[in-house]
Amino acid sequence: MLLRTQLKEAVLNISSSADGFQELALQVFCYQASHNPVYREFLHHLRRDPAKVNRLEEIPFLPIEFFKQHRVASTNAETEVIFESSGTTGQTPSRHYVADTGLYQRVSERIFRQYYGSPADYHVLALLPSYLERKNASLVYMVQHFIGLGNSPWSGFFLQNTEELLAILKRISQSAQRDPKKVLLIGVTFALLDLAENGQDWSFLRDLPGLVVMETGGMKGRREELLREEVHQILTGAFGIEKIHSEYGMTELLSQAYSQGDGIFRQPPTMRILLRDVNDPFSINLELRSGGINVIDLANIDSCSFIETKDIGSFTGQDGEFRVLGRFDNSDIRGCNLMVG
Repeated sequence: MLLRTQLKEAVLNISSSADGFQELALQVFCYQASHNPVYREFLHHLRRDPAKVNRLEEIPFLPIEFFKQHRVASTNAETEVIFESSGTTGQTPSRHYVADTGLYQRVSERIFRQYYGSPADYHVLALLPSYLERKNASLVYMVQHFIGLGNSPWSGFFLQNTEELLAILKRISQSAQRDPKKVLLIGVTFALLDLAENGQDWSFLRDLPGLVVMETGGMKGRREELLREEVHQILTGAFGIEKIHSEYGMTELLSQAYSQGDGIFRQPPTMRILLRDVNDPFSINLELRSGGINVIDLANIDSCSFIETKDIGSFTGQDGEFRVLGRFDNSDIRGCNLMVG
């Protein structure tokens, strides 16, 4: 069995090879089955012998609710930060005990680079009011890391001060011809919709080459739930751009998937999506086209890499690309993936 440090190094160097992913995922599974008390007990109650698990679809996935009631950890190393999920008043938040924030930074930066280039090449403008209103949001931590890489005087977080955000966007637009940096406007969905509908003339955004507008999902009870297609239609129409990008992540994961338009997400090297039968959580079939989303996140070395989410998704049929269609009935309201398909 590989040691914790060896597994982390392997995760940081993994390619997109399917064979390489399965081999490493099975090694991580054996490690966590031995070192994670909560996961080990879960396997015991299922009467699953880790030694007899030889394929990804045979791995039992831990229901995401366990992060609400237990300390899901595969190491005794000191916790550096506890990420907490959002939710409505009275709900118990999920807690992700992270013992290596450096790994989170390196993984999230590598994934972003794969699709967008270096975060240092962007002015990062974060419209994340609901995340900033609470402590220890993993999304805020990641965006703060990206901002720190860029050394831009315009980058920052915006709570309710959209007028300041507007002024900064206009200043960047005015200097676009001599400024090599692109703009990443990343926001929780309800805040981007509020921004788009504030009566402002957004035509100046067309002067921003390489502008990326990215929604992270989530109405937070502030607005009526809409189809993702409806949201993107409103935003593209208001901002005068062709595509709205999306981020798929959550408190319990250290990896992210990105969509560069049309709600179609790509799986990064450290993440794999498997679909389960909506009526049988233990039935995972690689031939399924739609079903409940199970996530393998190899970056979760120190917690659990095998998570049964409450999201419903489908594969597009091309290179593992997938869509998030919605959530199971009666599942908690959560942060990054609230929208219906």
